[in-house]
Amino acid sequence: MKESSPVGYSKGSSQPWVLNEGSNATVPGQHAFDLEERTAVFGDAIVRFSKRIPRDPTNNRLIDQLVGCGTSAGANYREANESVSKKDFLFSTSRCVKEAKETKCFLRMVAASEEQLVKNARELYREAHELHMIFASMFRKGRR
Repeated sequence: MKESSPVGYSKGSSQPWVLNEGSNATVPGQHAFDLEERTAVFGDAIVRFSKRIPRDPTNNRLIDQLVGCGTSAGANYREANESVSKKDFLFSTSRCVKEAKETKCFLRMVAASEEQLVKNARELYREAHELHMIFASMFRKGRR
């Protein structure tokens, strides 16, 4: 049984997801409020997208960087949730901001390198941008 993605980008694979903690999204196409799940789904999508990028010396570097930053935002958010102080929370959240912003950069580079992947890269870019804005807002509010 296939389940729909709680965010608006394609899975890139016909295989169902095996590991999933669920979603708070009640309307199709609506973003989940569970940011841990949302970042996990985003990381999954980045990994699947990276497998569609043709391997060559230039793309190999882009793939490595994209997978690294695209999956780190969620890991850093989980770390922020387990922070022991406000300073620790702000530090982890600031890394989320940086990783989301870096993901946007590498998605743009992949789109420049591989024209056939522009549509998928654009969908992922939009989600990376939303995550970037969410984390930036959390960081700004946490500094008050």
